[in-house]
Amino acid sequence: MHDNILVPTDGSDASAAAVDEAIAIADRERTTVHFLSVVDTGTEMSAAASGSIAPQLTETLEEKAESALDEAANRAERADVNYDRTTLEGDPHEVIAEYSTEYDIDLVVVGASGRSGLKEHLLGSTTDRVVRTVETSVLIARP
Repeated sequence: MHDNILVPTDGSDASAAAVDEAIAIADRERTTVHFLSVVDTGTEMSAAASGSIAPQLTETLEEKAESALDEAANRAERADVNYDRTTLEGDPHEVIAEYSTEYDIDLVVVGASGRSGLKEHLLGSTTDRVVRTVETSVLIARP
């Protein structure tokens, strides 16, 4: 039924639940799971851009993204599920929507909530934005 499943992951408990759900589906259907970690270059980077902290922040965010992908990949390997892993930069919901279209994703599996903070409260959650912007089915997994 699904050839390609996309799982955006940030290392949170919610995204870990999404990883597990996608792996369970992929195991039954023998599909490929695409793990995507987005380094958010929006609010965090613009706040740091004026000072010397920007390069350090970028490095920290990239390390966190790679760590989240490592965990997702380890789970997929233990389940013997085919996967790809990618790190991209940008506004998370926009990057997820673009990736979904570019790679002909059949299903996006997202966590009910991931990172939180002032940005999420002011602008709405990434999950809500993904549901509104992708042109494919979305499964919301809860931890």
